[in-house]
Amino acid sequence: MDYLCFRALCCKGPPPARPEYDLVCIGLTGSGKTSLLSQLCSESPENIVSTTGTDNIRKYWSRYYQGSQGVIFVLDSASSEDDLETARNELHSALQHPQLCTLPFLILANHQDKPAARSVQEIKKYFELEPLAHGKRWILKPCSLDDMEAVKDSFSILINLLEERDFEPSGM
Repeated sequence: MDYLCFRALCCKGPPPARPEYDLVCIGLTGSGKTSLLSQLCSESPENIVSTTGTDNIRKYWSRYYQGSQGVIFVLDSASSEDDLETARNELHSALQHPQLCTLPFLILANHQDKPAARSVQEIKKYFELEPLAHGKRWILKPCSLDDMEAVKDSFSILINLLEERDFEPSGM
């Protein structure tokens, strides 16, 4: 009996595997998707090359939605009015898309380190997030490459939302 107690306390084995989630990351060209995700993975910023041509393939985004468990939407909070309006329309489309509308959203207001950056409150109001996303699970967080701790914290909140979803009773 003592041997079993000792074994249970000291020989627990490897920690349980962390769950993996399939997330889709979308946003306009120049919003910072590649840079943020690369730095999050501890890749050198010198090796980051901006993804080009994404404006032409935006109409194909929905092909990547199937099987997603969460959405990361990156927007350039210092962008022009026209680009901000386009980002708003794309976010609205994503929030209403049948394959995404029930998923948690992490909305990152990137480039907060730029002088022209709009605040999270301004973005929330301009994007009409309160009425549009009412009843949905979403997080809007400011971020920049200068503050990767804030980005990591944002991802932690998204993971918590994903884990809550895992424990929700299924509708049978």
